[in-house]
Amino acid sequence: MDDRKQKVLLAIVQDFIATAEPVGSRTIAKKYKLGVSPATIRNEMADLEEMGYIEQPHTSAGRVPSVRGYRYYVDYLMKKRELTREEEELIRSQLEKKARDVGKVFQRTGNLLSQLTSYTSMVLTQQRRPSKFKHIQLVSMSPSQTMVIVVMDNGAVHHRMIETPESIIASDLETLSKVLNAKLQGLNMDAIKFTLLKELYFELSRHKHILDLSLELIQDSLSLEEEDKIYLGGVFNMLTQPEFHNAERIKTMLGILEQEELLCELLSGENMDKGVTIRIGDEIKDYDIKDYSVVAAPYLLRGRKIGTVGVLGPTRMDYAKVISVVDFLTQNLSVALDRVLRGRGR
Repeated sequence: MDDRKQKVLLAIVQDFIATAEPVGSRTIAKKYKLGVSPATIRNEMADLEEMGYIEQPHTSAGRVPSVRGYRYYVDYLMKKRELTREEEELIRSQLEKKARDVGKVFQRTGNLLSQLTSYTSMVLTQQRRPSKFKHIQLVSMSPSQTMVIVVMDNGAVHHRMIETPESIIASDLETLSKVLNAKLQGLNMDAIKFTLLKELYFELSRHKHILDLSLELIQDSLSLEEEDKIYLGGVFNMLTQPEFHNAERIKTMLGILEQEELLCELLSGENMDKGVTIRIGDEIKDYDIKDYSVVAAPYLLRGRKIGTVGVLGPTRMDYAKVISVVDFLTQNLSVALDRVLRGRGR
């Protein structure tokens, strides 16, 4: 594509993103000062349409970018838009606020993302490896009830109330906790072998009932499928976009947002492991969501990917702004999660 065609395509993409109106040659000539006549611009637009970079809607003589046109724009023409100092400070200050758990951090992240982009935000929490047992604590709640608290190495906490004989005293619970922690700490499901269980039952035979229930909770915690959970923000933001003034499109959009499994898959593809990924329209394979784009990036915990942050918007989204927001926010989210899980977010 020669330089003039690039300038015409850039003008069409930028104008359509800003106005949602098909772009004509006269508009380009007046607004973008390319130094050529509307007739010359029309010729370039005809070539771009033939090449598949722009399309002509049935209702207008103007042109709109195609998926191929958006892709060329993102890959070769777009200039990344730097965030303002105020936007960067907003992200930092919100993620530096004290939080009791990672769920609160994810909610703040989604709210920030939707606020700054005006599209729908998605935050996927995802575990790439099996959890390992970290700690167990048996806590007496009454003479006949004990709470079993199991902490996993990914920060997940599981608990259960169990019935215990009144003959069990606090020192017995402390002994049970110490032995289980000493034997099982750092192990995953595969590492807890029959011989280890036999050893535990021999050492703690006096408290077989409590041991049974404690091990059951530990094994349940270890064997849980690491379910993906998605936090959505700004669900109704897209209703303000011109594309979604049509009732049928609104219905389709809400149907997509109700499909948690689909949204999780959009953020967990093979290409989501490094940097910002942009998928436009029908580049999103296997799903009939050709009117949408997804901009996403992974966030890390101690160097390991544990999830993805993304934005779902129309193909006419402001890619330059969204990419900058997603990139900056994921970097700060990684720092915030590390602080919370180390106990400094409390």
